[in-house]
Amino acid sequence: MSELKESQLSSTHIFTGKLLDIWSDEVRLPNGKTSVREYIRHPGAVVMIPVLPDRRIALIRQFRYPVGQVEIELPAGKIDPGESLEETVQRELQEETGYRTGKITRLTEIHPCIGYSDERMWVYLAEELEAAEVKTDDDEFIEMMPTPLEQATGMVWNGEITDVKTIIGLLWAKRLLT
Repeated sequence: MSELKESQLSSTHIFTGKLLDIWSDEVRLPNGKTSVREYIRHPGAVVMIPVLPDRRIALIRQFRYPVGQVEIELPAGKIDPGESLEETVQRELQEETGYRTGKITRLTEIHPCIGYSDERMWVYLAEELEAAEVKTDDDEFIEMMPTPLEQATGMVWNGEITDVKTIIGLLWAKRLLT
């Protein structure tokens, strides 16, 4: 595997945003030549599979500006500085669904866009939900969409759900909950 490794020769910070940073690195390739790697540094995020008391999955709908359309997703959000993964789960779940969870189970870690980002996402099953105050961010407009698991996985297979974190989360839910 070491014969595939690239080595950083230099690194240039291009941009700092509210959500991410952009970098451009010069690297030495395994064959000795050099190339440029542009990538995004991201603080990481959590994804929740919220199982409502009636066993439906709490999907959400929201407009996603980069793709220019409303997407159906599992609730998710970035990790704030100094926040544990479990704290992020509770905060984001309440912000996006109006629920808190009494039981969270870490399922897996994913890298959603390895070609241009170091983003890591941790997928959690959230059970024993209790209603709480919705605390949506000022710039977030979200509709909750409680959906039976069978219907949600059907939406993956028919192409209605295209978001990778949601596809992975729903396939984990299908495996664990049926």
